[in-house]
Formats: sequence, structure tokens, C-alpha cells
Amino acid sequence: MTAPTRTPAGTGAPGPAPVVPIFFVSDSTGISAETLGNALLIQFPELTFERELFPFITTVEEARRVVAVLDAAADGPVTPLAFSTTAETQIRDELHRTRCPLIDFFDLHMARVESVLGRQGVRAPGRMHGLGDVKRYNDRMAAIEYAIEHDDGQSMRALDKADVILLGPSRCGKTPTSMFLALQHGLFVANYPLVDEDLEQTELPAPVRSMRDRCYGITTTSQRLQQVREARSPGSRYASREQCSWEVRRVEALLQNHRIPTISSATRSVEEIATVIMQSVHRRDHR
Repeated sequence: MTAPTRTPAGTGAPGPAPVVPIFFVSDSTGISAETLGNALLIQFPELTFERELFPFITTVEEARRVVAVLDAAADGPVTPLAFSTTAETQIRDELHRTRCPLIDFFDLHMARVESVLGRQGVRAPGRMHGLGDVKRYNDRMAAIEYAIEHDDGQSMRALDKADVILLGPSRCGKTPTSMFLALQHGLFVANYPLVDEDLEQTELPAPVRSMRDRCYGITTTSQRLQQVREARSPGSRYASREQCSWEVRRVEALLQNHRIPTISSATRSVEEIATVIMQSVHRRDHR
């Protein structure tokens, strides 16, 4: 039987590049494997990827089943690529039996880290996103509960406990930013929408006035705000061009007048916004 011809992505006859099968393998949630792998894949915008995640691979038998899937893909017409962050040596050894090209982030870096630190790592699975650090996990869960309670100005209770208070017009990205900061960094974040009543005055809203140093503004363009609101409340005054333009102008003026650090969600992702805020919080806490 003639072996099938495999095509590396981006080569061959002119025309659309073939879809590249991508696999993420992890002994935990797979978040790290996906994050690291996608950080590399994003550098190839001309290619199309078909991604599949294999999380919680904690036994050799499970690893063998993954290898079977990877080998089947390797026998296909397009060369696949797999990324792994598994820690346990037996499982990693089994995964390396695959004919699929495998980028093992753990293997690439762990030996170097051990050499620098002068000691052996435990090489235990699931420590990054599991319950290995119970205090950090509990802190993050408490932060999520706080963010949910204080989303969209729903509660003013214990507002003084907030590490960060997000100010901005409704539907500009405050909620996903607050949830990301809570989940990833364990920050207590209150999301306070600036409404017409707030924007008709020059002072900050009374509930946050004494906590200006914890406030961060999130704005957007009037066009983007209108698009988001129109999808939620089509044809409403809330989603009208005039209302969105007025709110964006007034929000930007209010934040500028009070020297509130401000980030635009129209030009930055939630991850980027969160990183900028985290850097600012770090500098504030170390003054």
C-alpha cells in the first residue's frame, strides 16, 4: 500500500492553505498548553487551524488513546502539530511515541529550570490550575464571588474592600475584565457603570469618590458601543448613535478631569486591559 502524501501547511500548489490539525495535551485543564501554543500559532495568520484539546490525561492508558488520535492525524494529508504541558515522566514518555510532531513545553524548559534552581522539581500533574496552592485557589474563588456581587453596580456592600473599581459606560467590557482579574489574579473588582445621572455632574459618583486611587476607566468608541448595544437592545434610545456619542464624550471628560487611568476596550483585548491594570496595581501597592 502506498503511504499517503503529507503536505506541510503553507506549501504546495497555489491556493488556500490546507487546514492544519492542532492538538493540545495536558494533565490538567489545558489552559497552559492552549495559551503557550496559541501564542506561537498566532504568528501564522495566513494559516487556518483546527484545534482539539485533550485535558486531564493522567494515566498511561489515556496517553495511549491520545497517541492513537495523533498518529491517525499524522497519517492524514496535512502534517499536524501537538503541544503538551504534561508533567509526569511516564505519560510524557508515552506521548513521545507518537508520529505526530510534538512540542513538549515541559521537556523543553524543566531541566533548565531545575539546573538554575539547583534542585529537582516534583513533576506532579495539575499544579498550575488545580488545588495545589489552596490559599491562592480560595482567594480566586472569593474574588469571583465578589466580582459577581459587584457587577454592573448591583451592590455597594463592602465596596471599600475592592482592589480595583472599573468605571465606564454600560457594555464597554467592564464585566469580562472584572471576571478575568478575579479568576486569573484573585483581585476584588467592582464594576461601576457610569449612567446619565453620573455624567451630568462633574464629580465622581458618591460611592466611589473617596476611592479614586482604586479607580480605572474603561472606554470605547461610540461606533463600537452602538454596535454592542444595538445587538442587545435594537432600536432603543440606549443604543442610539446620539446617546452612545454623548456617553463616550462625557465619560472621557469625567475620567480625564479626575486623572483616572483609562484604557480603551476598542483597541485592547480583555487580557491586555487586565495586564495594564495589574501593572498599575503593582506599582500602587509598592509605593
